Amino acid sequence: MEARAEARYLRVSPQKARLVVDLIRGHRAGDAITILRGTNKRIAPAVEKVLRSAIANAENRSNDVDVDRLLVTSAYVNEGPRTKRIRPAPMGRAYRYQRRLAHIAITVGDGKSGEE
Repeated sequence: MEARAEARYLRVSPQKARLVVDLIRGHRAGDAITILRGTNKRIAPAVEKVLRSAIANAENRSNDVDVDRLLVTSAYVNEGPRTKRIRPAPMGRAYRYQRRLAHIAITVGDGKSGEE
């Protein structure tokens, strides 16, 4: 049994979000929340919120799910659309820069789906 949650269009670069998501992949859900609580990154609370949403989705999908045995089976970050911005530069010029957005997806499961 697996349940999935996704947060889209988060205002953080995917490269920075992957640093946090890589910490929890493969851990138990409770341990992953503890890891995220101790992580000193700006995106960590948003990743924790997605993880809690995935756990809640698992509880809603099945009544006999044991929350203590849930594992983070997959967690990944995709790149969202980039917003183009212009910054004033010297001598009347303009520099273009891009603000990156990220999509975070987390799947939790009991680890039995591959064995059956």
